[in-house]
Amino acid sequence: PPGADAKQALPAVLIAHGGPWVRGGSLRWSEQAQFFATRGWRVLEPEFRGSRGYGIKHFRAGWKQWGGAMQDDLVDTVQWAAKQGLVDPARVCIVGASYGGYAALMAPIVHPGVFKCAASFVCVTDINLMYDISWSDLSEDWRRYGMPTLIGDQDKDAALLAASSPLKRVAELKIPVLVTHGGEARRVPIEHSRKFVNAARSAGVAVQSHEYLDEGHGFFNPANEADHYRRLETFLRQYLDPPI
Repeated sequence: PPGADAKQALPAVLIAHGGPWVRGGSLRWSEQAQFFATRGWRVLEPEFRGSRGYGIKHFRAGWKQWGGAMQDDLVDTVQWAAKQGLVDPARVCIVGASYGGYAALMAPIVHPGVFKCAASFVCVTDINLMYDISWSDLSEDWRRYGMPTLIGDQDKDAALLAASSPLKRVAELKIPVLVTHGGEARRVPIEHSRKFVNAARSAGVAVQSHEYLDEGHGFFNPANEADHYRRLETFLRQYLDPPI
């Protein structure tokens, strides 16, 4: 953040990138990272296992690790940054979109006590829905060959997929969450978040939600994107900034 010491234990936002089989970050401009940094928060952008560009071993280490070792890497990032004196481990929130939004919701389920809050946009909440929803833009070849190999087979790995789906474990959430979605999203249809929000409210989870009905798997209307950043900032400030 501007004005902060290079080594200073600051409140932090961990951004879990989408994909997940892509290169998450680079040295190019990142409006999201810059937005959070200008609010006084240190930004962590880990390239967890499965991320591309770090060799085949790093990529393959993420196969069938949704909700597993890929989540462990996010916690390792927080612990490393705290040990380096870079972040205040008592004030870290996690945010993400698409797969990153999934990881943000799974994080407090599989590693309770690490994050103070979680914010998720156009997120996967039930892996089986990725197989079953016919109006998604995921191809039949991807469902038949890609997903069983990289995420898990719907029949052979049924227990794994259930344990790795936030919707199935929503009652385990003990921190506040913000869930937003685009109504026209086809990569991850809005049914994912609607089912999750309903289940979270029934379970007594402190969940906030908002739908941008004219958006898809990302923002095209600048007014909607600005509104989303305002909602994110308001939500995160409650848990990252010390009370006055």
